[in-house]
Amino acid sequence: MYGLCSSNSNWLAHHVALSCQPSWCVKIREMFDSVIRQQFRTNCPNADEGSDTMFFTWLDQTPVGRLFLAGDSDALRYLLFDGGSMTERHDVRLQEWEQNAEKLKEPVTQLNAYFSGRLQQFDFPVAGQGTDFQQRVWSALRDIPYGATASYGDIAKVIGQPTASRAVGMANGRNPISIIVPCHRVIGTSGKLVGYGGGLERKKSLLRLEGVAV
Repeated sequence: MYGLCSSNSNWLAHHVALSCQPSWCVKIREMFDSVIRQQFRTNCPNADEGSDTMFFTWLDQTPVGRLFLAGDSDALRYLLFDGGSMTERHDVRLQEWEQNAEKLKEPVTQLNAYFSGRLQQFDFPVAGQGTDFQQRVWSALRDIPYGATASYGDIAKVIGQPTASRAVGMANGRNPISIIVPCHRVIGTSGKLVGYGGGLERKKSLLRLEGVAV
């Protein structure tokens, strides 16, 4: 059974609401809501349940173009490249979130230091929303040192699923916190720069910035 995250639970809740009549389904709906909340907490432990305000800002004039940052009072939850795929791949809700650069000052400061070559390791909290498998992949990515690379097969072995190279690649593509969770450091087994959500030119730029010959 697939885990229930926000989009699945909202869809299911809507259809239960339509199929129930108020005179007899109140208790059923209460039981359903309780199950959904538990499933949401279990399968999406890093997801925000709407109790905290989401803030966003933009970082312009970086070596890889304009960047979108979003997070709440606990952690940075998105760092994405500006472009059409930003909202297609991720649950970005600009109309519902508050634009506030001050709330994201620390990530912006550290990113500027990274791009200027003065910082190699970020130390602010991040919390991307994903499945258990995706979380394990993203955690392994953060262990790849600055200036180093690893293959999809290497990551698959690290997480204990050596035959899951393709699934690792898919998890990379769903990474909501680019650069900080450094999926740009993952390359093909042959050493080629294969696949990157932000485009291969951005991948090359980030690796060159870190001193990797590409």
